[in-house]
Amino acid sequence: MLIDCGFDLVFDIPAPTPMVLALYLHPSRVPDLVHPQGIESLHLSPFVPLFDYYDTFGNRLSRLVAPAGKLRIAHRMTVRDPGTLDPPITDDLYQHPVEQLPGEVLQFLLGSRYCEVDRFMPLAWELFGQMPPGPGRVRAVLNFVHSHLTFSYASARPTKTAWDVYEEKKGVCRDFQHLTITFCRCLNVPARYVTGYLGDIGIPPDSTAMDFSAWMEVYLSGAWRTVDARHNKPRTGRILMATGRDATDVALTTGFGKTTLEHFSVITVEKTG
Repeated sequence: MLIDCGFDLVFDIPAPTPMVLALYLHPSRVPDLVHPQGIESLHLSPFVPLFDYYDTFGNRLSRLVAPAGKLRIAHRMTVRDPGTLDPPITDDLYQHPVEQLPGEVLQFLLGSRYCEVDRFMPLAWELFGQMPPGPGRVRAVLNFVHSHLTFSYASARPTKTAWDVYEEKKGVCRDFQHLTITFCRCLNVPARYVTGYLGDIGIPPDSTAMDFSAWMEVYLSGAWRTVDARHNKPRTGRILMATGRDATDVALTTGFGKTTLEHFSVITVEKTG
């Protein structure tokens, strides 16, 4: 399967402002770029030099100093994808005892900006502690969050934490993931946040405008496994961009000064013909 994806962003910036962008594919998906593109590049108007680097999570980021005025950042690419559904969280998977987890995974058991593990600990064990550790408990968390929350674009805000989401019972895709991540970490299941493209491939099309998507991964049986509390069923065509502790680590754009997003569009569609 070939997937066309990309974005078009326009910012209004009153004064020169440093920015960090997390808009590339994850390095693990770069080999899937269709030739002759080969190497991924962002298009900025006016032209601004970009300086790429890799963060501590292995994501490819870029930094720049945006000039005053309008700045357009755009990208379009074709990515090869196997077209298979997300593998399910099956009963043959196992949860590692904390003392046996790899050192680099331990950080995904800790609290982070949007995931208040300490605050949720009593509730998590009250709701799920009677279940044996492992994939069944993970599925129970996913089912709970999926049924507890209602999807609502109007409820989105950048300061919304997992506790806010739990109490308000509504949110966008990042909120579904933050709440699920927090519960999983409380139950000693490492969980990390993921951002990327996810189009309406293999399902009835959504009437709302396309957007970037958030999902998450849990660490079971020695590997990261894709799960998604918002949809709570396997999907096709996920294209990974970045992973981190929560949305803070994978913000698509971070401005170190005032920046106003004036235009935002995303496309993720299966290529035909």
